[in-house]
Formats: sequence, C-alpha cells, structure tokens
Amino acid sequence: MTESRYAELRTEDAEQLEERLLAAVRDMADEIRERAAEAQEITHIHPVIHERFKELGLYRMYIPRVHGGLEVTPATFFKVIIEIARADMGTAWCFCLSANHALMVANWFPSAIHAEVYNNGDFRAASMYAPTVKATPVEGGYQLDGVVNYCSGIPYSTYFLGQVRLPGFDADGNPRIGLYLAPEGSYEILDDWGNMLGLNSSGSNSIRFTGAFLPERFMVEDANLIDYAFDADSPGYQAYGNAMYSARHNSSFALALGAICIGGAKGALDEYRHAMDTRKITVPPFSPRTEDPDFQRYYGGAIVKIATGEAALLHALGEWLVAAEKNVSGEQAFTIAIDNLLGGIGREIMLQMWEVVEKDLYRTIGASASKKGERFELVFRDMAQAAGHRNPQLRDVAFRLIALDALQGA
Repeated sequence: MTESRYAELRTEDAEQLEERLLAAVRDMADEIRERAAEAQEITHIHPVIHERFKELGLYRMYIPRVHGGLEVTPATFFKVIIEIARADMGTAWCFCLSANHALMVANWFPSAIHAEVYNNGDFRAASMYAPTVKATPVEGGYQLDGVVNYCSGIPYSTYFLGQVRLPGFDADGNPRIGLYLAPEGSYEILDDWGNMLGLNSSGSNSIRFTGAFLPERFMVEDANLIDYAFDADSPGYQAYGNAMYSARHNSSFALALGAICIGGAKGALDEYRHAMDTRKITVPPFSPRTEDPDFQRYYGGAIVKIATGEAALLHALGEWLVAAEKNVSGEQAFTIAIDNLLGGIGREIMLQMWEVVEKDLYRTIGASASKKGERFELVFRDMAQAAGHRNPQLRDVAFRLIALDALQGA
C-alpha cells in the first residue's frame, strides 16, 4: 500500500475506517486459517499474512497520524484483533502483542524520539515487563545484558519494549527499575519457541542482550510499570491531543488478551456449527444435530456467553477511554484502582471464554474434532495455553487489591 493510500485512510472518519479494516480482515480470514498450520511450524505469523497486514495498514492502527499511523480508536483495534483471532489465535497473539505497544510508546517515551521510533508508520514492538535485563550506565547510554523470555511478536518487531534493573535502590529501598526501547539488531532472537501446548505461532521467542549498547534517549529511568502513569502531561497527549496516549496499561493489555480469547471462542463456535451442519446425533432417531434440542441448547448457550464476553470487553474498553479522558481533563486521575478493576475484567473474559470452549463446546462436539490437525483441536490448544498465561494467574492477587480499594473507599 502506498503512502498516499495511507493518507486516504487517515482522512476517513472513524466509523468508515473501522468498517474498511474489519472488512479487509474478514476477506482474508480463510487465508489466515489455511496458513495456520504452517504458522505453527515456523512459530510466528506466516510471512504472506504478515505482508498482507502491512499492506492493509494494520500495524499502523495505534501509531499517531502525524507519524504515518491511522490512530484508530481502541474499540476499532480490539474488533480487528477479535476477527484475526477468530481465524487463528496464534496469528492474532503474535500480531496484537507487537502492534498494540505503539500506544504505550507514545504514552511513556519523550515525543522527541517518536518520529525516529515510529519511522513513518513502520513500527512493531514485542514487550515483556519482567526486569530480567541488567542496565549498566556507560558513556552516552547503557550496556544491556540478560535474557528476556516470552517476547510475543518479536520475529517481526522493529523494537523491543521492556524493563531493566538499574544500579542502586529507590527511596523505599526497592531495586531501581527502568523502561527501555531496544532497536532490532541490539538483541539476539533465540530459537526456543514452538514446543508448547498451544499458541505456537505467536512468535514468543526469548531474546538475549550481550553487552548491547542502548542510547540514553531510549531509556526512561525509574519507571515501574506496576505504577507508572501521567496526568495531562504525558508525552503522547501533549504531542497529539489524544487521551488514549495518557493512561495506564496493565488493564489495556489484559483486555487485549481478552479480545484474542473472544476471537478464539468465536473460531471454536464456527467449527461447532460446521459439525452441527454435517453430523447427526449418535442415538435414534439419528437426526441432524441442527434439529436436536440438546445441540440447539449447547450452541445457543455458547453464542450468549461469547456475546456476553464481547459486551463486557467493549464496555470495559469504553470505561478505560473515559478514565483516560478524565485523566487529561483533570477531573479524575487514572488510578491503580481503576487499572486493577478493568484489568480484572480482561482476565475474567479470558477464563470465561476458555470455559465456553472447554465445557460447552469441546465436551459435546465429538471426539473426532480433537484429532491432530483438526481446526477445533488447534483452537482448543490455543485457548488452553491462553488460560494458562500469567495474566489469568494474577487473577486472585488482583481480586485482593480490588477488595482493598473498595473497602478503603467505602
């Protein structure tokens, strides 16, 4: 797609742009599905699909317009993610966890480097928030050493977004933490992905820094993402006047994973419908499944539960944007309490979509659907892997924090 075509997209209103992007992804859904098995083998998005995503401008969705992006609303971004995940969860995971960090870069890093980093819209960044890398100050910047695991989306990333351990301790006696952007080429991508139960096409390789030099401009010292937020003075809001670039992002990340799981559940439901259309019940009168009251109930229940999850996602995302808008207006800060609650909704969506697939669909679709290579088998494994992600593992910890917030506010 030419730059003039991107300029045309950026002049469309939000509704037209959303419709265009969703239609484009739906049009290529069959191709994504057809290449899903090969994507598992190569352990990341199929190169042909990656190039199509680039041509469609999908990686540009969260990049500010002035830097060659589309600057879509969060709702549009999430709806696109759902459609990609409906075709293949691993592809969606790899895409989402490299494309969505364009939002965070505008929020967290000085506007002086935005043009350089966004590179006229050619920006993708995998991320992992565990500070497993050590940063040693050197002339002009830092030396990075260490390994980071589970860097989803790293094979096609132009940068890596992460946290490091800095020398010394903060005022509370805790180790100092920094936030950094490392350009591709400064780290080695390890060949250690593809042997998991599911999501083997998510490109979640580890990376290794060995004496890598990081320019000073790519580091934000004393930035701990557990509690890192701005008011109206965030670099992104000051530069672009868009409230979505001034928010907290533990919640937006959890909601993004929820969107992937909604798409995966829809993909499982598509396969269930195919089985209903082509198979009969196993007891007399051996009628088509579409005519059987039990299968109708199973199918209808799954439709409602997935729709409930999607409604919760879009509502929580709307609340996230309202919180960002109140944050920049000075009406109310985007607090950790808000972040915890909205992130908790994202985690619940992940687990509830897994339960739809595991309890409502897998248990009734029939054993043949779980044969190796079957579409439902792939979705089941991907959903199981997502349910075991560390974000749902934080569920009970977050419940306690949410309870404390509520009790203190009562």
